[in-house]
Formats: sequence, structure tokens, C-alpha cells
Amino acid sequence: MYRAPLNDIHYALDTVIGADALAGCDAFADFTPELAHAVLEEAGRFAEGVLDPLYTSADREGARWSEAGVATPAGFKAAYEAFVAGGWPQLRASPDYGGQGLPILLVIAVEELFAAANLSFRLCPMLTQGASEAIAHAGSAAIKQRDLPKLVSGEWTGTMNLTEPQAGSDLAQVRTRAVPEGDHYRIFGQKIFITYGEHDLAPNIVHLVLGRVEGAPAGVKGISLFVVPKFLVNDDGSLGERNDVRCASIEHKLGIHGSPTCVMMYGQKDGAIGYLVGEANRGLEYMFIMMNAARLSVGLEGYANAERAYQRARSWARERVQGRAQGPAERQPLPIAYHPDVRRMLLLMKSQIEAMRYLALYAATQLDIGGGHGDPAVRTAARARGDLLIPIVKGFCTETGLDICSMAVQVHGGMGFIEDTGAAQSLRDARIGTIYEGTTGIQALDLIGRKLQRDGGGALNSLLTDIRAELGAAAGDGNDIGAAVLAAVDRLERAARHILARSGVDAQEAAAVAVAFLQLAGVTLGGWLMARAARRAGASRSGDAAFVRLKQQTASFYTTHVLPRSLSYLAEVEGGAASVLAVDPEAL
Repeated sequence: MYRAPLNDIHYALDTVIGADALAGCDAFADFTPELAHAVLEEAGRFAEGVLDPLYTSADREGARWSEAGVATPAGFKAAYEAFVAGGWPQLRASPDYGGQGLPILLVIAVEELFAAANLSFRLCPMLTQGASEAIAHAGSAAIKQRDLPKLVSGEWTGTMNLTEPQAGSDLAQVRTRAVPEGDHYRIFGQKIFITYGEHDLAPNIVHLVLGRVEGAPAGVKGISLFVVPKFLVNDDGSLGERNDVRCASIEHKLGIHGSPTCVMMYGQKDGAIGYLVGEANRGLEYMFIMMNAARLSVGLEGYANAERAYQRARSWARERVQGRAQGPAERQPLPIAYHPDVRRMLLLMKSQIEAMRYLALYAATQLDIGGGHGDPAVRTAARARGDLLIPIVKGFCTETGLDICSMAVQVHGGMGFIEDTGAAQSLRDARIGTIYEGTTGIQALDLIGRKLQRDGGGALNSLLTDIRAELGAAAGDGNDIGAAVLAAVDRLERAARHILARSGVDAQEAAAVAVAFLQLAGVTLGGWLMARAARRAGASRSGDAAFVRLKQQTASFYTTHVLPRSLSYLAEVEGGAASVLAVDPEAL
């Protein structure tokens, strides 16, 4: 049974990120800790009372395909109706289209609760949000007026259609065709791995589809983006005839069984009617709006799923009596939580979850500042920092979350391998996170390429300068964590210099160690925010002394058990490329 970790999230928002983090953003002038607490309390109730009871049953039942369509697991439709009635789809969207315009910072905190309570359910509104943002950014006035109010309210849902059987992650190979016809296009092609491409939760689905207008340039420069609705929309806003788009099948997957992953067919008859978003041949640029939003959201899924796994492992460790304590003092059988190695695993889980939560919320804060601060220079710097952090959050949090879910099985011992304990479901569900929206390797290439090399490491250097100033100002306050973090910061800077230097000589060398660099960044930035959490604990608004003390102890544990990984990651960055590139791929 999942319990919303509201005290931990309040601490993250109020103490680690800080109540004044969005000062200077006029759009969030009314955002207060009291508002955040009220929203999170309601979200916690919805997560625990509506979504969590469907977690196990949805996994066992799964989504079901037939010629008539796709049926979601029992209870999903009623849960979605309650989700819409509660106004949850509207949190992040602009008030211009019926949204509440709340900061991304708060929305990410809310989304953690929904993702942990029922990841399969939560994927549908996540993609709808991304589709809404892409349309709001690049859609025509007519498309915005027709689609956004319905998407923002949750009356309709949205998808992103990128991948094709021959393309995978290589979107340069997209073959879907778009034939001009008056004010629209006829779309022909096949898309695979389309999450919630068909379902019974809403009467209409707005598909955002990558394709090529006939005669477009080859490669990614010739890709356009189209809105292709499941049902065409009449002039009065009512739904008209069914468009020429069908779900041919759904995939049988390792996890997230309640979420239908669809094979979508466009134009099996006369061609599906689609509407161009923005300008032709700029589709990949527009789709990245969705993908950036999705990458942050998938990153939070890493620690949300891990939080659920941790809660289950912690309960098991407190209840499972096995063996006797080490040493002469205690000889009676004790719960396994008293065994040092089990306690170590629980602390590894807890400390890394906290570090990931802080990192994702900090990244969200940068996106908010980058979109709404009154000072243009501050906006520009925040956007650069947010862009830098997105691949780190996505890659580091999903990889670490997967490790934590595997560790939760280990805490359960042999019973963790048995489906009835539920530990296996978290591990199965977590496995897709490192693949969704670009694998960890793709995130790492984005980090060293588009983000690090683009400005010569400027955004990273700015962040490291701020970290050093913060930790240096706190020196001598009795917190010995800062010194260890500063050493890791030095390693991260050294690794960045190495990546930048070698990228100009042989791009393959940098690519071979890019994931190690991403992990080094995640471990180090997580350590910085854990140090901040420990330092600010004394000023916390929490009146629970034991809670605050545990925050300090968890940060100390992170410093001695997780942060030292920065040493091995640096060694891998500086010396690991040659052994990768020396091997002939045909010999493997």
C-alpha cells in the first residue's frame, strides 16, 4: 500500500528549494507554501484513495485489444473521470485555455504522487500535457482554439507519434507521408510504441504525428509535425466522423501492463486527415517541446517508482523476522531491518530518492524562472541551466530508480522474486524508464553534445560556480558534508574539461564515456542538494525533531556511500574510452 510522502515533499519544497525560489516571476506571485501544501494534500488523497487501489489489479488484468478498440483495466475509466473532475489535468496549462497556470515546480511534486500510486494510469495525462504544450507553442490559432480547451480540461487526450518499425530512435528514417489537400494533409504510415494511442477513457484522442510532406528534404530536416485526431471535429466543436487512423494491436510488455502501447496505422483507406503544426520541415523542433516535458516527467517516474518500492521494502524489513543481531548484546530473533546490510540497502534507497527528488524539483524551478522571471538575463541563464539539467534528471533518475527497485527485491530476499509480494511489479514497471523518451545513452549524448559543447561548458561552469559559492559560504557551520561535495564538484569540472577537449579530437571517445559523465553529474548535483538539505535542517518548519535528524543522517550517509562513486565515474571518463573503442563490434 502506497502512502504519499508529503512530509518529505514539503521539506523538499519549503526547505531545500526554498519558499522564495520563484521570486521575481510575476505569474507565480500568488504561489505560497500554503497553496502548495493544500494542493499536495488533495493530490495525496487522490493518489492513495483512487489510483493506488488499482495498482495491482491493473497489472494483472492489463489493457485489452479488440477490433472495436482498446479497453483499459477495470476502474481506470472511473478513475479518469474523477481525475478530470478534480481539475488535475489543468494544473500546468495556461489560463488562456482553461488551465490553472501553476508553476512546473508544484506540478512535478504532484506528478510524483500520481506516478508512484499508479504509473500505468499516469502515462495518459502525462502525454496529453506534452501534446498541449507543443500545440500551444507552435499550433495555428485554429488548432489552438479547437483542441487546447479540450486537452487542457482532460475531455480529450493526446499522444506523441514518433517511432516507426524501421526507425526506432533514428527519426531521420521516418517514412510516414503527408500529401497536401486543401487546408489539410492526408497522412499515410505506421507508428509503433504509441502510449495510449487507443483507449476508452475519453471520446477523442489528438495524435501528434511526425511525417514528411512529399518532396521534403531527406533526414531530420524534412520532418513535419501534424495533428491527427481520432475523430474529426465539426465546425460547432462536436465530434464528426472517424478519421482514417486505427490501432492494429497492442504490445505484450514486461511491465506497465495497464498502459496500452499501440501499433497505429494511418491511411489504410483514403488517408488520415491531419493538420500541419507550425511550419513544414520543423517538426522535430516542435516535437522536442513534448519530449523535453516528457523527459522531466519520465525522470521523476524514476524516483516515484523507487519511492513506492522503498516503502514496500521498508515495511517488509520491519516485519520480517530472520536471524539474530550481530554481537553479544542481543540474541533474540529480530526484524531484518536490524541487520546492518539491510539497513544499508534501505539507506541507499532513501538517500538516493531524496537526492533525485531535490534535483528534479530544482530543474523544474529553473524552467519556471526561465519562462517567467522579470529580468531577461535571469530568464536566459535559467533556461540554459534547465536545458542542461533535463538529460541529467532523465538519465540519472531512471537509472538510479531502476537500481533501487532491484534492491527492493533483494531486501525481500527470495520472497521478492515472488509476484505475490508486489516487489517484482515495481522492478518490471521501472525498466522502461531508462528507455522512454530516449535511452540513457541518448540522454548522455545530448548532455555532452547539445548542452555541454554548445556553449563550451558555460552553463555547467555557471552552476558549479554557484555551488562552490553556496558551500563555501556555509563552511565552518558544523556541516562536514560540504567538503566532500566540493571535492566531487572538482571532479565533475575536471571530467567536463576532458570531454570538451577530447570531443574536438575524436567524438567517439567522448561518446564512449558519456554515460559515466552523466552519472557523475547526477551523483554530484544530488550530493550538493543533500548537503543543502542537511545544512538547512535546523531552519526547517517541521516541528518533528526526529524527522529533521533523519534528514541530516541520510545526507551524511549519501556522502559516505553514494558520493564516492564520483571517483570511479571520473576514472571512467578520463581513461575508459580506449578499452571501448579498441574492440571490434563484430567480435562481440
